[in-house]
Amino acid sequence: MAYSRPIVLSMAGLDPSGGAGLLADMKTVEQHRCIGMGVATAWTVQTESRFESVHWLSLQEILSQLQPLLSQYRIGAVKIGIVPNLEILRTLLQVLPNVPVVWDPVLVASAGGSFLQEITDHLLEEVLHRVMLVTPNVPESNVLQLPRTGCTTYLKGGHDRTHKGRDVLYRGISLMHEFPSSGELPAKHGSGCVLSSAIAAGLAKGEGLVTACTNAKAYTEKILASNNQRLAYHYV
Repeated sequence: MAYSRPIVLSMAGLDPSGGAGLLADMKTVEQHRCIGMGVATAWTVQTESRFESVHWLSLQEILSQLQPLLSQYRIGAVKIGIVPNLEILRTLLQVLPNVPVVWDPVLVASAGGSFLQEITDHLLEEVLHRVMLVTPNVPESNVLQLPRTGCTTYLKGGHDRTHKGRDVLYRGISLMHEFPSSGELPAKHGSGCVLSSAIAAGLAKGEGLVTACTNAKAYTEKILASNNQRLAYHYV
């Protein structure tokens, strides 16, 4: 018997503090009335304010977690977070079902530490053509040269000094929609993870892209305002 709620699959790193990665994605997805399932791509040693190390899982270790889920459940959408390299990301995209995929291309952890390495343009182009949406911040968009033709980009404005907090959705290089900021809000560890998994939850529920992004931004701003600390409170 099928579940009445859609399933959102997160493929991301395990952050023991719960502020980012798989644990943050599960909190977010469940708050959006979806079932959250997770596949670990890495184990990290970090808190909301300190990053110590990352242990990457091999492709086979990732696939061994993924394959039983794909064989038993109907996945509604996928969110992808940190991955060791684009080769592994391309392989994962090849085995995923034909559902919306949101890629949050985390290059550097908010608490420090580098992630995605060995970025080659031909692999990046292939990956971007396979995902429905990529959600970089301004520094990540500069490294990946986004937005670009052939992909849809949700550009997060938290690092934009001119229009801080204003997010922009691009279809290719054309402006599709702007999401204004509601004002200065306390920074949170893992806010990008929350945004991307919230968008995936909206898409899994059948929302259009602009609606899913609008609702995800509203939810992210809600958790940013939840307290003055680095770890967010998630609400029922």
